[in-house]
Formats: sequence, structure tokens, C-alpha cells
Amino acid sequence: MMEKKSYDKKQLHELLYQALETERGGIKIYETALTCVQNKDLKGEWEEYLEQTRTHEQILLKVFKELGLKPETASPGRDVVAHIGDSLVSAMTMAKAHGSAPAAQLVAAECVVLGETKDHQNWELIGHLAKHGQGEETSALKTAYDLVEKEEDHHLYHTKGFARELWIESLGLPAVLPPPEEVKTVESAIGAARAESQRDDMLTSKH
Repeated sequence: MMEKKSYDKKQLHELLYQALETERGGIKIYETALTCVQNKDLKGEWEEYLEQTRTHEQILLKVFKELGLKPETASPGRDVVAHIGDSLVSAMTMAKAHGSAPAAQLVAAECVVLGETKDHQNWELIGHLAKHGQGEETSALKTAYDLVEKEEDHHLYHTKGFARELWIESLGLPAVLPPPEEVKTVESAIGAARAESQRDDMLTSKH
């Protein structure tokens, strides 16, 4: 078993501030994305993910309380995360104002994927530190990570699948909707790659 190492507490706290800001931005992203969505299956997914993201914010706030951190503490990295989240919301608003409904839905799917990529990485890092770090904070981090990990995988990989298939559909080619990632309940990068590789077979079986 790998030896646990001491870690940089200041940088961990920076990660947690960014993670909280990412969840708060994610709530706004999903709220805006739901005003752009056309596909019924995707709408159901995003409604579920919005509620889960609100729960993830509360889970992080509990971690903050346990570690004695103030949730509103500012940091340069946190400001950047907030700016990116606001930019994704602005991009969807722009798409709705200037493009067709299907085009706005594609932009929304891409914005969710971009936001969830950062979110997913935050939690991967929190999980990594909980597993490999030596310190009194790791217990609270592990509890939070175990509650959130699978849902974060779904948010990223399933929406990525929807974005790909909606793009394929917009190009006039046969799409698999809901996507293979959704049908096969993908929960990892390996599972997502495997599901995508099976899409042609799934398409054939549909016709």
C-alpha cells in the first residue's frame, strides 16, 4: 500500500474554495441550460443533475464547517472560476437570443460539459487527497467524495454523450438518443469510451 504523504493545506483550501464556486456556478449553468433544452430525455437528466448539484453544494458547505473554513472567502482562483461560470451562462443566453432552438440546445450541452469537466476534476483531486494525504482533514474529504463521485461521473460522461449525439443528429446523420453512455449507465472514463465504441452496433440494432 502506498505511503500517505503530508499535503499543502493552503492549496487544499484553495481547491475547496474553487470547488464550492464551481458547484454554485453549476447551479446557474443547469438553470440556464434547462431554458435551452429540447430533448425530453436530456431535460430529465439535467433536472436531476441540477438537484444533485444543489446537494453537492450543501455537502461541500458541511466540509467547510468541519474544517473551519469560511464559505465566502475570496481567492484569485475562485474569481476565475466564477468568471468562467458566468461566461458559460452568457454563452447560452447569447445562443438563445441569436440562434435556433436546436443550436441553443447544442451550446447548452457543450457549456454543461465544460462546466462539469472542471467540477469532475475538482472531485477527483479531493478524492485523491483523501486517499493519499496524511492529515486530520482527510476524513471529511473522503466522506464527501464517496457521496458525490458517481453522480459527478454521470454528469460529465452522460452529458458528453448527449452533446455528441445531438451534434450528429444536427449533421443529418443517424444518432443514438438517448446516448450509449446513458443507456449503459456509464460511471467512468473507460466505461464512456467502451459505450461510445458500441454506438454503431446500437444504431444497427435500432433499425
